[in-house]
Amino acid sequence: MNQFARLAIEAGPLAAFFVANSQAGIMTGTAVFMVAISIAVAVSWRLERRIPIMPVVGAGFVLLFGGLTLWLQDDLFIKIKPTLVNLLFAAVLFVAHAMRRNVMKRLLGTVLNLSDEGWRTLGIRWAWFFLVLAVLNEVVWRNFSTDMWVNFKVFGIMPLTLVFSAFQAPLIMRHQLPDEPAESGPAA
Repeated sequence: MNQFARLAIEAGPLAAFFVANSQAGIMTGTAVFMVAISIAVAVSWRLERRIPIMPVVGAGFVLLFGGLTLWLQDDLFIKIKPTLVNLLFAAVLFVAHAMRRNVMKRLLGTVLNLSDEGWRTLGIRWAWFFLVLAVLNEVVWRNFSTDMWVNFKVFGIMPLTLVFSAFQAPLIMRHQLPDEPAESGPAA
């Protein structure tokens, strides 16, 4: 799948959430978000023929916390969802680092070919970044209006993630391993 299609699939549900919230409020926005993220995961699976781990985990949290939001008519649940998802990702990466497991390599090993040190450093950086996102989400939803929180979720978290990703390029370039040449067949 090309990068533009991937970005549309990942950002589409957020855009639908933003538009629905601005037109009809957080409850409608949450319901639209739940439907849109379910469609996005299905489209992603259809195009790639594999289960995309991060989007599926995110969708699971959206469905769980969105469902609680709608059932209990309390927007607290959809607001704490980003905090909990980011804390989960941070915890997985910190624990994997402590156990000397390389989760990032398992997730991105088909896209990047880094040294073990590069994978470890990338993993710990992402763990800290997820922790920062969790704290930022808590600060915003606790101190600002619901509409401001939605704006932060849509126009803050995604751009911060893209900027953070871009800042990882020097690390990736420094630890990039050369591609292994294809093995040739038996000599004639």
